[in-house]
Amino acid sequence: MKKHSMLTIAAALALAVLLGACSGAAKTSNKLLVGTSADYPPYEFIILDDKNEQQYVGVDIELAKKLASDAGKELEIVNMNFDNLMVSLQKGDIDAVIACIEPNEERKQAGDFSDAYYVLNPPLVLIRTADAGALTSVESLAGKNVGAQTGTTKADIVTDDIPDANLVAVATVTDLVNQLSYDKVDAIVLDYDVAMSYANSSPDFAIADIELGIRQDLGVAVQKGDPKGLLPSFNKTIAAEKAAGNIDKWMEEANAISADAIYPE
Repeated sequence: MKKHSMLTIAAALALAVLLGACSGAAKTSNKLLVGTSADYPPYEFIILDDKNEQQYVGVDIELAKKLASDAGKELEIVNMNFDNLMVSLQKGDIDAVIACIEPNEERKQAGDFSDAYYVLNPPLVLIRTADAGALTSVESLAGKNVGAQTGTTKADIVTDDIPDANLVAVATVTDLVNQLSYDKVDAIVLDYDVAMSYANSSPDFAIADIELGIRQDLGVAVQKGDPKGLLPSFNKTIAAEKAAGNIDKWMEEANAISADAIYPE
């Protein structure tokens, strides 16, 4: 019995060492798992390449590539609904979030943020071109159905800054735009460059002459406390790419192909 117990203990110790080795390997994975919501041109979206295969493109995707490369890691994009991103980050399912995300107070409680890599102009109100003459002020949106993406600061703006509007919160921007197309909502609030992308790609849409919100910084989110030590490398890369003018260059390139965006089910 004593000999059997000693063998059992030895086997258990060996298993513990093996599991510890596996755990260490997972923690030192050579992949950088970046969460995004790829329905948001020009920041992150999907197009078909020359082989008719889906490809992630956009400003945030280019930045993610550089962050991974400079950190000596292989990039893996993890696409999901926007409102799941910070939860997945907290759970450790992804290493970072790059999704045109603003570090507001609520998000700072859920994660830490890099230095700003881009400054957003105030959000815009996208409407149907046929309604351009009627929707010309915040007051004109009273009693209207105004859409915004779930979990975004744009949803907060509809609630806080457009008195008497009815917020219609939708998980994806694609569905928001479809609801606008089919008269399910009267207007939608989007980030500046995203709204301009839709207005420029379709004569059915226009930008309402309505001022909302303020300029906002965009950052890369990591887990609270930065347990993987990613932020120093991220901030170094961001500073270098901004100084080289690459963020603006990526924006121009993404805008040029935004009309080619596809939205798989």
